[in-house]
Amino acid sequence: MYIEQTPVTGREDENLLTPQLRALSRFYRALNSRDLALMAQNWAPGDQAAMDNPLGGIRRCWEEIRTVYERLFAGAGEYRFEFYDYSYHEAGELFYVVGRERGEYRAGETVLALAIRTTRLFRLLDGQWRQVHHHGSIDDPALLTAYQQAVRPA
Repeated sequence: MYIEQTPVTGREDENLLTPQLRALSRFYRALNSRDLALMAQNWAPGDQAAMDNPLGGIRRCWEEIRTVYERLFAGAGEYRFEFYDYSYHEAGELFYVVGRERGEYRAGETVLALAIRTTRLFRLLDGQWRQVHHHGSIDDPALLTAYQQAVRPA
């Protein structure tokens, strides 16, 4: 198995990417640029999607997942994430990546260096690769608490 160390940031030249990696890159572009419309295009519509992450817990369906991104995007904090140290797996109309996210979150005096174990699963729907599942975990309980408190609405 090959482990990719070159990070996916959302700033990749899409012309150089496979359709699958283009979908992954677009997710990080939407996340890092706070683009909710692009995020909606990345996720599968309706109840085909599920997410379990440090900010939202378990959310099922795009409408519930959207609320997590709306909260993050509306916050005053600055952040940047990238995906690295990952393996890529494909099975017909599905592909998934298993790796790590690293990032930084800044709000006032708070600066958090984030490390998140991450899995993302995409499915080919109507000719487009759409995200159908995300799982992210922060191993450090103190960092998890600090991150959740930092992005909590005032």
